Amino acid sequence: LVLTVGWLLLAHLVLRLPLPFQAGSERWFWLGLSGIVGLVLGDAFLFQAFISIGPRLTMLLMALAPALASLAAWVFLGEELAGMQILGILLTLAGIGWVVQERIGPTQTIPGDRGQYLRGLLYGLGAAAGQAGGLVLAKPGTGGDFPAASATLIRMISAAVVLWLYTLLRGQAGETVRKIAAQPLVLRLALAGSFIGPFLGVTLTMYAIQHTQVGIASTLSSLTPIFLLPIGYFFFKEKFGWQVIAGTLLSMVGVALLFI
Repeated sequence: LVLTVGWLLLAHLVLRLPLPFQAGSERWFWLGLSGIVGLVLGDAFLFQAFISIGPRLTMLLMALAPALASLAAWVFLGEELAGMQILGILLTLAGIGWVVQERIGPTQTIPGDRGQYLRGLLYGLGAAAGQAGGLVLAKPGTGGDFPAASATLIRMISAAVVLWLYTLLRGQAGETVRKIAAQPLVLRLALAGSFIGPFLGVTLTMYAIQHTQVGIASTLSSLTPIFLLPIGYFFFKEKFGWQVIAGTLLSMVGVALLFI
């Protein structure tokens, strides 16, 4: 989050955008709350779900995020989706679920502790709800011609402040900084990852919800497992079965329906 704030400040300098400190209290409220819900609470639930139930079930639960976002946007923002768009979202979610299920396979064991397993399911649902809620809360803050980079900067600053205050209260800030400083490779990877993901990815997501329905933007941003397929095939020489190809095609059909 801190590195992403740095990238966004640099982008404002290069693009000659004014810093959003005069953006207004209402915009700061919605975007700040969005950052806390999506980037602090949502990601905290996500990582805890990985620990409790593993990646396969977690990613399947995360596929609920577009449906939750569409429902919340309909209730709170008055956004309506046509029947063809609803069908497109359902097909895309089905394809994503199929790809993730086959891609990770049955090797992930479910913990023997039933309580931990149930908590993991709740963590996964919390992660999906956090992602959906973060997008819905950001929508009122991106109104007008407000730059997407500025909206992302407000979200990142709010999330970073809350998360690092929590880290300080737990007495883990110094340990975190020392561990990062001792491993230059980690810092380089984090620097590159913060540029590609939270900087470019989240900024483009803010632009998407500014110009289309939250449900459609959330569905498209959930296509990560699909985009990982050619990377795995060409760069890591991974092999996958016909289910992955079928799930990918099903998702592409769903995405196509969103634009008809």
